[in-house]
Amino acid sequence: MEFEIQLKAYAAQVDSRLAELLPDSSLPPAELHEAMRYSCLAPGKRLRPAFCLACCIAAGGAIEDAFDAACAVEMVHCFSLIHDDLPAIDNDDLRRGMPTCHIKFGEAVAILAGDALFALAFDTLSRVKADPARVVAAIGVLTAASGSSGLVGGETIDILAEGKPITADLLEAIHAKKTGALIAASCEIGAIFGGGDQKAIAAMREFGQRIGLAFQIADDVLNEVGSAHLLGKAVGSDRERQKATFPALYGIEASRERARRETELALGALNLTRGSGFLADLSSFSVDRLS
Repeated sequence: MEFEIQLKAYAAQVDSRLAELLPDSSLPPAELHEAMRYSCLAPGKRLRPAFCLACCIAAGGAIEDAFDAACAVEMVHCFSLIHDDLPAIDNDDLRRGMPTCHIKFGEAVAILAGDALFALAFDTLSRVKADPARVVAAIGVLTAASGSSGLVGGETIDILAEGKPITADLLEAIHAKKTGALIAASCEIGAIFGGGDQKAIAAMREFGQRIGLAFQIADDVLNEVGSAHLLGKAVGSDRERQKATFPALYGIEASRERARRETELALGALNLTRGSGFLADLSSFSVDRLS
């Protein structure tokens, strides 16, 4: 119960700050700004910001030290969701239980809203009031996690692999880039702004990589056995598109077991005292939603 309260509190604080950072929909071009706010402020658990904030605290900082950085990470995540949903990629009509951005505003505005969110993320991160060395380091981490070596690269490999035989190595590469990279960046950036030393930052990075894989496996499983209400989009869409997923390669039960094992390894990477309880609960959440 305490974990859920804290997670909701983080989400509410992030939502409030995002509403301040996003351009007002009354400003021109109004439709672009409305689309940005529609997608970025859609109901969500704000897991990546929660990881960022919790890792900042665990590294010795305060929530204020990483607050705007956490919002920047969420903007990158929302940019990726808008583009992933487009007809040229996943062609989804629903996201978080709502019409996707391109359904609501049209493809052109959706593409541009994603672009604008991506730019705003780095503008926001560059303005964080902290040691300039930390800001530069965080920008480097988020840049690497966002581009061809991270989520965009993972999405590209994922698209090109549709309908083709998949190996275990390629599947893990897709998931590590597509989902693991941004979650790992969330954790690493939190540790950077929390003032963690190199050992702590590396531990947070490994923690995020492993828990990111667990989260993506959970999404794979939920796409097979969950409900549209729980998933926020159509169930079975991965199978219909013949996407590379853990259930497709290993089956449901083996996938669940792998998610649990990755969660255990993620927790093993942490050698923390302050705030690690919340991180442990947040990690378990990735597996709990498989039941």
